[in-house]
Formats: sequence, C-alpha cells, structure tokens
Amino acid sequence: MKKIIDPWGSGLVEDYEKIVKDFGLEAFNLKLFPEPNRIMRRGVVFAGRDIGIISDAIRKKKKFYVLSGIMPTNEKIHFGTKMVVENIKYFQEHGAETYILVADLEAASTRGVSLEKARKMALDFHIPAYVALGLDIRKTNFYFQSENKEVMNNVYEFAKKITLNEFEAIYGNADPGRIMGAITQVADILYPQFKERMPGIIPVGVDQDPHIRLTRDIVRRMKEKNFFLPSSIYHKYTPSLDGSLKMSKSKPESCIELPEDINSVKKKINRALSGGRDTLEEHRKLGAVIEKDMVFELMKQHLVEDDKELDKIYKAYKSGKMTSGELKEIANKNMEKFMDDFNNGIERARKHLGSLKFVKFK
Repeated sequence: MKKIIDPWGSGLVEDYEKIVKDFGLEAFNLKLFPEPNRIMRRGVVFAGRDIGIISDAIRKKKKFYVLSGIMPTNEKIHFGTKMVVENIKYFQEHGAETYILVADLEAASTRGVSLEKARKMALDFHIPAYVALGLDIRKTNFYFQSENKEVMNNVYEFAKKITLNEFEAIYGNADPGRIMGAITQVADILYPQFKERMPGIIPVGVDQDPHIRLTRDIVRRMKEKNFFLPSSIYHKYTPSLDGSLKMSKSKPESCIELPEDINSVKKKINRALSGGRDTLEEHRKLGAVIEKDMVFELMKQHLVEDDKELDKIYKAYKSGKMTSGELKEIANKNMEKFMDDFNNGIERARKHLGSLKFVKFK
C-alpha cells in the first residue's frame, strides 16, 4: 500500500512516531533551539527535516530565512495557522529573514478564487490576522505570487525535473491544477535563494510535507544551482473537539474558527470530549483520563502560555481535585481573552497596512 500524506485532504495522523519513521523525518530535538516557544516546549512541534543547519545558523548568527504562504480562500483561519505563525515569529525573532507570500495563483488554480478576490481577502483579513498573531510587519517581506515573475519563470525550469509518475508517488494524484500549484510552491520555497544562497526553514503541518519533499527532490537534481535543501518543522494537529481523527477545520461543529463569536466557541468547548469520569465520586477517586480530554489539549496547545500554570492545572485535573466543568470554565475564560486580543489585533493591524513591505519587482 502506498504511503501518502495529502496536503489537500482532511485526515489526521494518529501515530506521529510512525509518520516520522515512514517519511524519513527527524524527531524534533528541543535542545537544538535556544529559548524554544510554547509549542516547541510542549511537544506539539514533533519533527522536521535538516533542522540542524537552522540551529547552527541561529547559534552562529548566520544568514537564513523563514518562509510561509497565505492561501486566501476564506475569511477565517484555524489554530493550525496560528501554530505556523508562532513558529515564523520564533525564527523571525532569532534572526531569520522573513517572507510571506500570498498564494493567489495557487488559489486560482486549485480553489477557483479569482486573483482580485484573493488579493482583497489577503489585505483585508489574512495579513492583519498574521500580524495579530505576532508577525512583525517591520521585518517581513510580502509578495503576491501573480506579481513575482522570477517565481513563475523558475516554475517552468523546475517542472522539467520531475516526472508524472514521481508526482503521483508523492501526492497520489496528478491533475493539472495540482501540478501547477505544487511546482509554484517549489519556486516560492526557493525564492529567497534566487538572490543569495542560504538555508531556509518552512514551518508547516505535516500534511504539507509533500511540498517539502518535492522541493528537496528538485534541488538535488539541480546541483549546479547550489541551492540549499530547504529545512522544515512540523506541528501536530489541533484535534476536533469531539476527539475524532479529522482535521478540526473539516468539522465545523467541533472546530473553533478564528475569529468566531465567543458564545459559539463556549458552546463548542462545553460540548467537547471530556476526560472526566462518569460520576463526581468516581472522578474524585480516580481523576481525569487526561489523555482523551480535548479541552485540556486545546489549553496545552494554545490557551495557557505559562508552563507552571499548565502543570498546576494538569495535576489538579489528573488527581480529581479539578472537575471537567471547572477545566472548561478556565478554558472559556482564556478563550474569551484570546479572541478579544485577536480581534483587536486585527483592527490595529488594518490601520498599518500602508507600512507593509512588499517586494518590488521589475
């Protein structure tokens, strides 16, 4: 049976250790990175490719870049995007040249969104949302795929380095829109190296690993170009609140969108799969089955920054001193603050769109 990770699908990974083994990833080593962020410290970032070269660049203050893309097809994002931005922010704060591309051409070829609509959504919502989540616009280079002729010119050169069979082996499917979208992503990933060869890291969910593998395969076949193989780090998914193995964004009733009305969010949290026992007496005696509690997972990944505070909550819930209802009360309070900060951050960011640094093309 073929092993396929589908960057366009909605299936979740059940066994992350198996994914690391099957796809030749490196288990994430926390010791490699100074001042690791919350999701690194808590094992949410679990794997990568060639992360040692990025660690070396940080420690020795060598040039490197971090790059990510915005797919402007919806006026909502999800917690997976939040984790990508948090990792971009980490590398940005540790010396990386930062690039954010708006994948308007890919949105057109794979999702049927016009270039005009994609541009409007990116400027009205997506870029302000990234800024609200911590991206420093003063240190970030933005560009639209449709304006970057260097990227488009290289797409044709890169396309010659991959066969249809190889593409199908990576993606499981090879319709023309996906082929164009994927090879355009290769050119985007390498774009900062067109001017100067340097290491680069791409933070993504593991479902996007096919794009990294394709890029690395193409770079190996163009040794005369002296590109650095792109590095990557992968975060775990934020699971659906019902505990199912579907990406949370594919199940609206169990998915929290950003932004979303706080009353709607609280209802979802209150309905979430709990690790609490069937009766209060049993819960006090045995404590929570914390491993299956989706609200605690949400708090661990996103809502409690301080490790000591999270550990205190963990011990109280695990021992039975804290009930599931009390845990959800804390989550709802923290979520309300997060949503307020996020919404206010978007409004502030919209006022500063004039200071965005867009790459100028000839």
